[in-house]
Amino acid sequence: MTPPHDAALEVKCAALADLLRAHRPLLIAYSGGVDSTYLLAFARRTLGREGMLGVIADSPSLPRKGLADALALAGRLDAPVETLATGEMENPDYAKNPFNRCYFCKAELFARMEALAAQRRFAALAYGENAEDPADTRPGSQAAREFAVLAPLRQAGLTKAEIRRLSREMGLPTADAPSQPCLSSRIPFGTPVTRQALAMVEAGEAHVRSLGFRVLRVRHLVAKDGSAHARVQVGRDEMDRLPPLQAALEAGLRAVGYAAVEIDPQGYRITEMPSA
Repeated sequence: MTPPHDAALEVKCAALADLLRAHRPLLIAYSGGVDSTYLLAFARRTLGREGMLGVIADSPSLPRKGLADALALAGRLDAPVETLATGEMENPDYAKNPFNRCYFCKAELFARMEALAAQRRFAALAYGENAEDPADTRPGSQAAREFAVLAPLRQAGLTKAEIRRLSREMGLPTADAPSQPCLSSRIPFGTPVTRQALAMVEAGEAHVRSLGFRVLRVRHLVAKDGSAHARVQVGRDEMDRLPPLQAALEAGLRAVGYAAVEIDPQGYRITEMPSA
């Protein structure tokens, strides 16, 4: 799976394989992102179809296209995956959108996975946290610890760059994919997460994407009068494409329901919101 000259990476992959085999059969949280896709593909290759199952959380915070793409990719990998409906939107602690919102989302998913594992006799739960994710500060990591969910990529010492490299060598289309956190991450902490807001963000981002932008965010802001405003960010290397498309971009977002549209002149940056 790795070039013969890269002994250090070979050791990490061997450790990952040993860890997965020690917890077979394994139930894996899968989102279609870089880390969870590599974990799913590696587990499928290491454990076979009978030794693992991926589950993807289906909720209003997951774009329909993202769900369809993740399921299609799992099919191409011949990796068994099932959708698992989650109800974090019904939890007031999640809906009020605190700084640790992700904790309630992950806790809901892991609780559903735990019940499924008990029902079908899976030995353990796993998810795609890597060695660079700050496990001591991430709300999702706290939930993982509480539910004893394994983080095989982190435990094997695999970094994001290494996972991208290994994904590329495995031929995974996610190798160079940009980060795509859930739709709730577009809503500022403290602003309630509602189904309507999520639907507007999803439709708005679909429109911006249809104009050819690859890295983007539609930030959902609520004004004092209660109207929804959109702050649009695109990748900094795509900013020069904006001027001729700005009128169409703004018109599409107003059609979605945004009363005002602002283009962020600094473009998309990871530090904008911690959860994104």
